Amino acid sequence: MKLLTLPGLYNSGPQHWQSLWETSLPNIERVQQENWDQPELDVWMAKLSAHIDDCKEDVILVAHSLGCALAVHWVASLKTSALHVKQVKGLFLVAVPDVGQNTFPAPSFSPMPENRLPVPSILIASDNDPWCDVALSGHWAHCWGSEFHSLSAKGHINSESGLGNWKQGQSWLKKLVPIG
Repeated sequence: MKLLTLPGLYNSGPQHWQSLWETSLPNIERVQQENWDQPELDVWMAKLSAHIDDCKEDVILVAHSLGCALAVHWVASLKTSALHVKQVKGLFLVAVPDVGQNTFPAPSFSPMPENRLPVPSILIASDNDPWCDVALSGHWAHCWGSEFHSLSAKGHINSESGLGNWKQGQSWLKKLVPIG
């Protein structure tokens, strides 16, 4: 099983839990986007498809922020008979942003799909995330059929949240795939 990290806008820095997981967990790699600063949904989806095409094993998408919107759009766009649906075994979605905000810097990612996802998923939100109200995160979790967890006062669940290697996140990830 391959874990593919999908960072959000501006990528994930060296102290972000995604970056730390990439150095400590087995069989994990980042899907690199060509433009982290001015994302376009179609371009990011094509890059994700190409990366998964190159994988010869099943994958779990481990997404943060705009990477969550990418993962949900990508999975929602697939036909249930598509090879990719069979290859993607789950989504780990952390700090899903409200892509419908007027000031959101990646308008091509709006609107967020609200269909039930064809794979298991876990959504983790913070009750003080500046990019999404926790009630909206809960709504999406319900729509998508995701297991939902709300953290107290962890902001955007990023480097500034002080999570380090984020052991609690790894415990939730283990529900989708056993890891070391």
